Amino acid sequence: MNLAKNTEKSRPSRMTAEADSNDTTIHPHDGKPRPYLCTVCDKRFTQRGNLKRHSERHTANTEHMCNQCQKHFSSQFTLRQHMNIHASKYQCSECGRCFVGSNQLAVHRRSHSGEKPFQCTVCSQRFTQSDSLVKHSRIHGGEKPYKCHVCDKAFSVSGNLNTHMRVHTGEKPCKCSLCDKSFSDSSHLQAHKRCVHSNCRPYECPYCGMLFKIHCQLKQHVRIHTDTRLYSCRHCSDCFTWHNQLERHLLKSHNEGTWFMCDICQKKFCSKQDLKIHVQRHEAVCLQ
Repeated sequence: MNLAKNTEKSRPSRMTAEADSNDTTIHPHDGKPRPYLCTVCDKRFTQRGNLKRHSERHTANTEHMCNQCQKHFSSQFTLRQHMNIHASKYQCSECGRCFVGSNQLAVHRRSHSGEKPFQCTVCSQRFTQSDSLVKHSRIHGGEKPYKCHVCDKAFSVSGNLNTHMRVHTGEKPCKCSLCDKSFSDSSHLQAHKRCVHSNCRPYECPYCGMLFKIHCQLKQHVRIHTDTRLYSCRHCSDCFTWHNQLERHLLKSHNEGTWFMCDICQKKFCSKQDLKIHVQRHEAVCLQ
């Protein structure tokens, strides 16, 4: 009887495996042992149930569909979690965004409070989530274990590889429920909803109080106040706040780059956007 049990336990699982008692692998940032290993992506978990739910993502079983937004899920459990979004069960009081659970809501609230409890020991950069710190730490080690089999591009995070593959497949599974737009990444969908379908501006400049719909807009704006110049010229000592300023400088001062010429008047511009605005002026004159 005991032999049969031992034989059953020794059978390998295709998607998951439980590490033995000598291989619990302490998480580097929270100190918790994580004995349950996913053999597909090597991610570890503290509980067997968490590993089981994670493993369902690798099976590509999408038989569970939300009857409100038609999004598919790999299990009934993840579908039930998703339905919390439609029910507004876990809703942010600051910006109105809804989440699948209380943990996700708590992490999101840090974007409003500015709390970043997880700090990199190498460069002191801080993060709102521990997994963001883990992913960031791979930058210092140069670790990129997830490789695209189509173009050989490598990634430090498996999720980034999954999203990248949509470049090759053309897949855009994230559909806007308010218009006919589709996106390859859920973060792009969320940014689209905030920019196009919402007047909510949750990101406030600490210097002038100006409000922004998405965080990257605030991040770029703050450079004006801090005089942060991230883009330096490789030919001279000039530095610039914006990338397009550097491109314009390279063209005008060092003759490096591509000029964009107007077909109507042959005037040259440093960027496609500048040319587009210029051509619109020609078109406006023609309509008068």
